[in-house]
Amino acid sequence: MSLFIVLFGILLLLLLIIRKLNPMIALVIVAIVTGLLLGMPANKVMLSISAGVGSTLGSMVLVLALGAMMGKLIEDSGAAKKIVFILIGAFGQRNIQWAILLTGFLVGIPLFYNAGFVVLIPLVFAIAATTKLPKLYVGLPMAAALSVTHGFLPPHPGPVALAAIFHADMGKTLLYGLMLSVPIAVVAGVLFPRMIIKRDKKVFDTPFMIPDESSLPSTLSSFTSALLPVFIIIVGTIGSGVSYDYSFKSLFVFLADPTVALLTAIVFTIFIQKIKITVAMESCTAGVKSIAMIILIIAAGGGFKQILVDSGVGNTVKDLTSTLNLSPLLLAWLITGALRVTLGSATVAALTASGIVLPLIGFGASPELMVLSVGAGSLLFSHVNDTGFWMFKEYFNLTLRETFSTWSVMETIVSVLGLLGVLLLNQFL
Repeated sequence: MSLFIVLFGILLLLLLIIRKLNPMIALVIVAIVTGLLLGMPANKVMLSISAGVGSTLGSMVLVLALGAMMGKLIEDSGAAKKIVFILIGAFGQRNIQWAILLTGFLVGIPLFYNAGFVVLIPLVFAIAATTKLPKLYVGLPMAAALSVTHGFLPPHPGPVALAAIFHADMGKTLLYGLMLSVPIAVVAGVLFPRMIIKRDKKVFDTPFMIPDESSLPSTLSSFTSALLPVFIIIVGTIGSGVSYDYSFKSLFVFLADPTVALLTAIVFTIFIQKIKITVAMESCTAGVKSIAMIILIIAAGGGFKQILVDSGVGNTVKDLTSTLNLSPLLLAWLITGALRVTLGSATVAALTASGIVLPLIGFGASPELMVLSVGAGSLLFSHVNDTGFWMFKEYFNLTLRETFSTWSVMETIVSVLGLLGVLLLNQFL
């Protein structure tokens, strides 16, 4: 019965948004209705929503705000345009998706999806505006690369946590993850957008003429501004990942935090781009204003997610799937996927499922492949209870239907191909 109530809540949410109600208001209403129908006391419903909003914003709001400031500074300084011209010159206008895919891999390995998305979105918009290509045609390769790294590739925090739980060899997990990630990212991030998005052939047939760049920053300063947060996080991750303790280890742990990396990058960008403080602060203010509603929608999505977690719906999913007599790898994917669709959060689904399927290791499945199977399941069909869904929808200014047909389908492609790849690898290991 609880699953039917969740389904009713999702349908109600769709109806409210179709009726043009603000998504944040709709999410809060649906969270309250769903919690009450699931039998939660009224005071517990509001406490749960508050906790969900707090936990979501607590881990994300500074990253979103600082990322928006960083993006606006890069845009206003001309660094974004300079990077676009360099990428187009290196890859060509026809192959710009490959450049974005590669950039998404580099950014996605150290960063959680939300942070990587915020860092890269200004670059995506700059490329789309300069080349006259549809934003989704350029944006989906970025989203696919970030999703793949989130599910399959250490040292991304998600796979690292799963590898620790399953006692998997990190090197093997990375090797197998790379074998899956590259073809999956190509299918979901390059081939899929080309199939569904109409492109103006004139854009490709007309040679791209790079305009006068004398007014733009240098190549070095532009790439430094854009990639500095990623570089800082990579250095911090490597330094803090050393197994033994040493005097400067706490410094590297500090640097690995995305908030610290973005804040440092903002200060350095103002310095190396020689932007006046008053102008820089105006850019920062404008950047935050542009994502204020997005932050509120993400927060409300976190409240809805917490209602589903606290009401015990996840336990119902566990009970339904744990009785299935299937391959451990397939069962791990199914359990994680069911939790992902029900709860919304990929991380919550993966960590919850890991505790359920941990005893299955050794019965026809290696720990490394179990990590990848759970990672694949955690990406299945992102929809209205996932904060990533709302980020993608609002940043790209899409309707619900457009978001389902692009973002949700792309995530499902990554998930299903991940499962098939894991099952195929299992035949040869």
